Amino acid sequence: MASNATAKCPGPMKAASQGAFQGESPLDYALPLAILQICLVVVVTRGLAYLLHPLRQPRVIAEIIGGILLGPSALGRSHKFLHAVFPPQSMTVLDTLANLGLLFFLFLVGLELDISAIRRTGKKALAIALAGISAPFALGIGTSFAFRATIVKGAPQGPFLVFMGVALSITAFPVLARILAELKLLTTDLGRMAMSAAAVNDVAAWILLALAIALSGSGSPIISLWVLLTATGFVIAIGLFLRPVLAWMARRSPEGEPVKEVYICATLAIVLAAGFVTDTIGIHALFGAFMVGIVVPKDGPFAGVLIEKVEDLISGLFLPLYFVSSGLKTDVATIKGAKSWGLLVLVIANACLGKIGGTVITSLFVKIPVREAVTLGFLMNTKGLVELIVLNIGRDRKVLNDEAFAILVLMALFTTFITTPIVMAIYKPARKTVPYKCRTVECAAGDTDSELRVLACFHTNRHIPTLLNLVEASRGTGRRRLTMYAMHLVELSERSSAIGLVQRARRDGMPFFNSKEQRTEQMVVAFEAFQQLSSVRVRPMTAISDLDTIHRDVIDSAADKRAAIVIMPYHKALHHDGSFQSLGSAYHAINKRVLREAPCSVAILVDRGLGGHAQVSARNVSFSVAALFFGGPDDREALAYATRMAEHPGVAVTLARFHPSRPQPDEEDAADEAAVEAFKAKVGAVKDGSVRFEEPEAYTREQVLATIESLSGFNVFVVGRMPPTAPLVERPDELGPVGSYLVSPGFRTSASVLVVKRYDPATNPKSKRFDPKAGPPAATEEDALDEAEMGRSAVVPVTQSPMSEIA
Repeated sequence: MASNATAKCPGPMKAASQGAFQGESPLDYALPLAILQICLVVVVTRGLAYLLHPLRQPRVIAEIIGGILLGPSALGRSHKFLHAVFPPQSMTVLDTLANLGLLFFLFLVGLELDISAIRRTGKKALAIALAGISAPFALGIGTSFAFRATIVKGAPQGPFLVFMGVALSITAFPVLARILAELKLLTTDLGRMAMSAAAVNDVAAWILLALAIALSGSGSPIISLWVLLTATGFVIAIGLFLRPVLAWMARRSPEGEPVKEVYICATLAIVLAAGFVTDTIGIHALFGAFMVGIVVPKDGPFAGVLIEKVEDLISGLFLPLYFVSSGLKTDVATIKGAKSWGLLVLVIANACLGKIGGTVITSLFVKIPVREAVTLGFLMNTKGLVELIVLNIGRDRKVLNDEAFAILVLMALFTTFITTPIVMAIYKPARKTVPYKCRTVECAAGDTDSELRVLACFHTNRHIPTLLNLVEASRGTGRRRLTMYAMHLVELSERSSAIGLVQRARRDGMPFFNSKEQRTEQMVVAFEAFQQLSSVRVRPMTAISDLDTIHRDVIDSAADKRAAIVIMPYHKALHHDGSFQSLGSAYHAINKRVLREAPCSVAILVDRGLGGHAQVSARNVSFSVAALFFGGPDDREALAYATRMAEHPGVAVTLARFHPSRPQPDEEDAADEAAVEAFKAKVGAVKDGSVRFEEPEAYTREQVLATIESLSGFNVFVVGRMPPTAPLVERPDELGPVGSYLVSPGFRTSASVLVVKRYDPATNPKSKRFDPKAGPPAATEEDALDEAEMGRSAVVPVTQSPMSEIA
């Protein structure tokens, strides 16, 4: 009989097979099976994340759903699939990999946690956080009695009460930050309040979880007390002994030098050792890794390099295994009968009532408006990874059975899933946009008392020298006549460090942060030096958002700052051979959307290294500018910008006027003549010959190209985006018929190009929301080019009559 029982128990799996040609199945061996499991998990979770992205759901939702789908609730109902891909003998390896990934992920969470910010938490946020913990914790304890009376009759009372209270009172700080970023609320007062309260809630949740783990041991209360005291001693030892060691390594990793590999290896080994110690104490290995992350010095490149080395591998491959490990333990089929479904409704209702109700009441008490208070309540009700950690530990400690575990997982999934759509429905902050008159360079030039406000955007530090040199050349006459809002466009990725980036930018007021600290320092120094050496005022800004929506930050900032022109970087980067290579369709789409929706004029800057790889000081500026004028509003705006550049003593401007190949209305021809005559008057006023006017005899396409070729020695070309002329290339992009030729391989030059589009609400329907006096949009030739380029219709062409905006 014993031999029969032994035969039924699967033996341990060997690491690697000898191959299918030797008659062995790779699914019977640990290594190839683990590889298959990881690949399957990544494909399923990333696929679900892609499908849920239009709903603006955080990735944790996709990972939880993916785990449930791969488990016994869906695909796992097929015993053939479950025993082939997730056989019982492989679960030890899978759980070990999942917990190892979770251990290092919590080390990253500790690295990103700003204890000093928690100390500075205001009284309002602290009151909201305490209410958001205590109310659901009390309701969780009450709910536990209903569970113990029905489906969890044998669970130990004390630990079960604490686990239920913690499960209902948690707010997932990283998930909340992701939702706020998606909804563009991170930098609002509401977002700051939510982040501060969630940070306090997060720390309190870890303390309560440590208490719950200590109480869930099978020993006597004295043993639980020893666990808590030893854990407290461990925390003190970390602060007294480990922190100085890590600070010493951080000091020996100065800016501009690579961090030594031995320091990285030693730190990661310390993380594992701390996890071993806390597991030995009895409060789970995760706490040790989390504490090491907290005490790592955050200043300098040391912490950034640690994140860079660990984050992608852990977050991309190993952390999703933890969600699948949880999903394999979640069997929705165990929730059956009116009693179980009633408990699910009860726990969801109490979780929402406690968290939302407690937050709303306290928010109203501290004078927060009703709409913001309700929104804050739903935001604080988000769950995430820490919730699953609590539930998994409770299940492993036999505090929760399979049915209670499944009910609480579904509760966490539901409360997080509803957050984004409900917040979008109930909270739509009104933008306090002040109407302003000068939305074009031409308008600013005509108003002698008005300064030119430029919103200059860039993606990386390599765009900065050309941007600064262009702005310096455009500063005009007099002191403080130009203000530049330098906006760093940063993609908000799925990395956890992206949230830390937002926190630091908001906390310090510094505009530029990324994983490369040396580049960050270069950016800050460049703008500070430029402001000291030039008469241009510089106001640094940061837009941290998803690339699909970052254009809204640009558009809203242009309206808030009352900019006359937005300068966007070209979506292609210059290579050493003089060709351009696209940065990606997402960057192309950003420019198209800004061109379509901006509340002011827009210019696309094609960077070919104006002034070299460094900023040119004001006294050494010596640039030659060629303005190509065919006619039309865009060319007049480009001419206004070139005229402003002509005011700089180190800039020589030449206006080359071409004959338009397409007819224009009489009023447009009159406006063109007036603009050209005004420039000619300036030519006569400037005696040093730095301002010139040319009208070449170029009527055919070949003659126009030959004339432009003769100007290739200039430093900068300034052109309008949509002049009334035939395209000079076969397939022009958003730079228009002339600008597209200036960046084509057929035109050899080292000149940078500024392609200008003049603001006109009649042909820019999306900007109408910023201008209450804007007329109805009309379809133009430019719209036809845009729609051919984008492949979708936003404006319906009409011949003469105006049209209403198409949503």
